[in-house]
Amino acid sequence: MKKSYRMTLAGRELVVETGQLAQFANGSALVRYGDTVILSTATASPTPREGVDFFPLSVDYEERLYAVGKIPGGFIKREGKPSEKAILTSRVIDRPIRPLFPKDMRNDVAVVNTVLSVDQDNSPEIAAMIGTSVALSISDIPFYGPIGGVVLGLVDDEVVINPNTAQREKSKMYITLAATKEKIMMIEAGADEVPDEVVLNAIKIGHEEIKRIVDFINEIVAQIGKPKFEYISSNVPEEIMTAVREYTYDKIKEKIFEPDKATRENNLNLIAEDTVQHFAETFPEMEVKIKEAVDQVQKEIVRKAILEEGKRVDGRSLNDIRELHGEVGILPRTHGSALFQRGQTQVLTTVTLGAMGDVQMLDGIDLDETKRYMHHYNFPSFSVGETKPSRGPGRREIGHGALAERALEPVIPKEDMFPYAIRLVSEVLMSNGSTSQGSVCASTMALMDAGVPIRNPVAGISAGLVTDESNEDRYVTFMDIQGIEDFYGDMDFKVAGTKNGITAIQMDIKVKGISYNVIEDAFNLTRMGRFKIIDEVILKALPEPRKNLSEYAPKVIATKIDPDKIRDVIGPGGKTINKIIAETGVKIDIDDDGNVFVTSPDQKSGNRAIQIIEGIGKNIEPGQIFLGKVIRTTSFGAFVEFLPGKEGLVHISKLDNKRVQKVEDVVNVGDEIMVMVLDIDRQGRINLSRKDAISSNNNNDNNNKN
Repeated sequence: MKKSYRMTLAGRELVVETGQLAQFANGSALVRYGDTVILSTATASPTPREGVDFFPLSVDYEERLYAVGKIPGGFIKREGKPSEKAILTSRVIDRPIRPLFPKDMRNDVAVVNTVLSVDQDNSPEIAAMIGTSVALSISDIPFYGPIGGVVLGLVDDEVVINPNTAQREKSKMYITLAATKEKIMMIEAGADEVPDEVVLNAIKIGHEEIKRIVDFINEIVAQIGKPKFEYISSNVPEEIMTAVREYTYDKIKEKIFEPDKATRENNLNLIAEDTVQHFAETFPEMEVKIKEAVDQVQKEIVRKAILEEGKRVDGRSLNDIRELHGEVGILPRTHGSALFQRGQTQVLTTVTLGAMGDVQMLDGIDLDETKRYMHHYNFPSFSVGETKPSRGPGRREIGHGALAERALEPVIPKEDMFPYAIRLVSEVLMSNGSTSQGSVCASTMALMDAGVPIRNPVAGISAGLVTDESNEDRYVTFMDIQGIEDFYGDMDFKVAGTKNGITAIQMDIKVKGISYNVIEDAFNLTRMGRFKIIDEVILKALPEPRKNLSEYAPKVIATKIDPDKIRDVIGPGGKTINKIIAETGVKIDIDDDGNVFVTSPDQKSGNRAIQIIEGIGKNIEPGQIFLGKVIRTTSFGAFVEFLPGKEGLVHISKLDNKRVQKVEDVVNVGDEIMVMVLDIDRQGRINLSRKDAISSNNNNDNNNKN
């Protein structure tokens, strides 16, 4: 039976409908927020998946272009693989719900959010997050929710909940926040150098709104929620855990505190293999559980050392950053390049500058149709010493590239100041913790090396967390986490920014939420870290962006013409613009507002093309006098190019003050002559006069003498 539930969210009605659609799913909900409509479903397998040592959760955000009245581009005319935005939204929904499932459950759980209708003023991402929470909470799937989510904007220094399109255009930040009623679960942020304290205050304001959403969902659960099903626990049997702990604890403790990642992992692998052999007869056919037990002992040792002794596996204190190194100009033919290394995390970023026609075309449900600044991130298997084949970027690579892109976007110059398409590629060469923030640092230096006039240098670093499982108020935060601390810790809190403020945040946690105090501690740590990297690495490598672009970078010159003149520049069938391109060897891009971008291999050709285009774009009026060039002659007159790309006819009767028998008696092809515009006929043909130009010039000379 269909039921509807309503609440007001950020001044707009939010409606949740259940009981009508997708009834075979364990839980489903249709969410209406304004004219945005999302169908959220949650489905679980009845039994656990065999042979997996993780919780197999999948979250999908399925964009349907009919939601915005579009037919997909290309030949197939149907949606294909998910867009980058869809992947990022899936990750944003996945991160806050994953820690809220039982840690020992191995049943497959699939969450699918289908975008049915989009109203750009009402975020489909937030509607999908709320729909996911409702679907899971009312289902029989074990879930320690619900959660709520909001978007936070900053307009005129005021925090705005779920800003509409007009407010987003003016907002200095865009934060997606998810939380339970008690704790913060997820933060994903882009900001224009916003101070830490402003962001923290916004999070607190957003959390108050989320508490209302959680209460709303709990009311729905109280009415129609199903009892949660029983699942088979995947926990290691206690007898195996006890035996393995007793056998391995001292051995692991002796080998795990090793600064070099490869040495540490090799030693721990040997201990794991020895342990499997040792218990092969005692616990037959339990190799997987024995290895899980060894891993659990490693986790206990690492966490206990951090929490009780402030001791880390590589010997650093809690606030220490690993050894830093940065250099620029690594590659001779790229437009810009830089290498950044923090401990055993190493990233090489390159910059490619292109014409404005090289911008990325977007075919999605957002208002944005193009993207001028692109950041791509690659994570090859050799970076972690593995031999997996390359299969293209996965969700993690897309997410990390988007995070680095968001971190740097606020400092990228606007196109009127720097009319280039910009592509950055970050290649992870070694990975031992926080490669995304290493990409931010390498990318800042690469942009400066390329001569891109960024507003301020950006650096990024992450903070970690270990909590006492028996006392959630007891915790330790620490700076610059490495791989093993990320794996065994409770949080990876990535913050990027300049010295003026934050530009990006991404928070991943494995616990059921964190407090404001933890967030504030993380802000303090990462602020110290990014200041140190900016001062000691970035500015030492290059104090400011280079004054000149690489000799291999294209030259881009911009101008603006009257939009009504665009058709004249293009010409019938593209005849005029193709002629300019053929004559000058440039590439020309024109947008609907009349902005013209000329990309040229050299300055001279670019200037010539701009001169021609501006000439075509000028409004020609009778009485104007120009110095023109004779481009051809006929029996009835001479054709003169008086502006680049503009020509007119000087009739033989208008060539001179005296009678002219033959055109060539007065002018020849290649001669430069003064001409006056007489008139422009209905077909746009321009009539010129040399005779009137001479008379006007003589009159001016006489006036000057008098």
